[in-house]
Amino acid sequence: METSGFIYKLSELARNNDPIDASLYQKYDVKRGLRYADGRGVLVGLTRIGDVVGYEIDAQGNKVAVPGKLIYRGYNVEDIVKDTVKHHQFGYEQCVYLLLFGQLPTQSQLDEFKSVLGQLRALPPNFTEDMIMKAPSSDIMNKIARGVLASYSYDNDPENRDVTNILRQCIELISRFSTLAAYGYQAKRRYYDGKSMYIHNPDPSLCTAENFLRLIRSDRAYTRLEAEILDLALILHAEHGGGNNSSLTIHVVSSADTDTYSAVAAAVGSLKGRRHGGANIRVMEMMDDIKSHVKDWSNETEIADYLRKIAKKEAFDHTGLIYGQGHAVYTISDPRALLLRDKAAELAKEKGCEEEFNLYCSIDRLAPQILYELHGDKKRICTNVDFFSGFVYSMLNIPRELYTPLFAIARIAGWSAHRIEEIVAGGRIYRPAYKNVSEEREYIPIEKRVDVTTLSKPVSSDNASPDDVQTSGPSD
Repeated sequence: METSGFIYKLSELARNNDPIDASLYQKYDVKRGLRYADGRGVLVGLTRIGDVVGYEIDAQGNKVAVPGKLIYRGYNVEDIVKDTVKHHQFGYEQCVYLLLFGQLPTQSQLDEFKSVLGQLRALPPNFTEDMIMKAPSSDIMNKIARGVLASYSYDNDPENRDVTNILRQCIELISRFSTLAAYGYQAKRRYYDGKSMYIHNPDPSLCTAENFLRLIRSDRAYTRLEAEILDLALILHAEHGGGNNSSLTIHVVSSADTDTYSAVAAAVGSLKGRRHGGANIRVMEMMDDIKSHVKDWSNETEIADYLRKIAKKEAFDHTGLIYGQGHAVYTISDPRALLLRDKAAELAKEKGCEEEFNLYCSIDRLAPQILYELHGDKKRICTNVDFFSGFVYSMLNIPRELYTPLFAIARIAGWSAHRIEEIVAGGRIYRPAYKNVSEEREYIPIEKRVDVTTLSKPVSSDNASPDDVQTSGPSD
């Protein structure tokens, strides 16, 4: 039998062997996805790094929706953004410092820290040739993960779990993530797209946002406004509490007492998932569909009619999801979406994309109400950050295959802080319980066994989560 036929035959067995009756989850009070039935996350840890606020619990134990807030080390991210605008500075590096060290830096501390990050942006000698160009990937997230794991081999002390050494490793990765992503993209252009490849050296004097734009463009040119809005996106994606999937992954893998590179690579793998970091790409695909079917982008009645078709599974991908709407925590508003929307208005004016921006704003207003009309108040819906981030990246002429890598370039800051927190304050390996719901069977000698692959039939199972009313991805 050919290998492909053999694997297909066994895959049917694997598929039909694993479904679990959905009623068993209720019977044994299983918190699927580590969530309660109302969508709240199960408390599995404590953190001092970040907080995501979308609701409060009243005296009766009920969830009460409140305007969303994103907190970094006790500071509202809106205040951080306002301060960077006031001082005409780029703010991502300041957020990195805050997340790692728990306090806001003085100007001299920030300047020194930025200088260190700048000096470390270049990859180690021969790394680009040996680890990026010799094994290009069609997916940049896989390339970043490989680059992270390969960094182990270029580290003179990779297994040292001392906090000082882990901090060094994390700072090096924070510095180099944008370079890994940009070079991985350039290799992909050359070997998969048949286009020219441009390998520019990072400029140590530039911030993360400036360097990234410089590295992915053939002429290395960008405007101040372009760098500012990308910097804002990095600030807003730098951290999102310990419960988002990739940050939880950092905690879980770090609790096993593994090395920094293995833990971070695992987080990259988590973020790559379409239910986590890839949601803004789905938004862009949906918007492509809307723009092709809605003739008058200024006609809100026409826009609303088509959104209803999407929500009723009559249009686009027939899932019933309006991508960019809904979040696991935020209810009334996602503060990241509001901040990015306001800055996007400036860029849309500079790029001549105001008509498209107005279309986004119309959907921003209409979609939550349409979903409420169809589903009722089962789950409050607000526009999330993914809805506007993809649009911003498109105005920056950033290819879609770099959208999720940009998320990783920002979130490595939060991951690093969570790894250090787990090493310092954790001390116990994660080991939640899984209940075995299969029956014990009598062993069958090999001469009496039957080839069940010829007998197996598909088994249906409804695995829909009770709180999955409308979500386009957790946007975490």
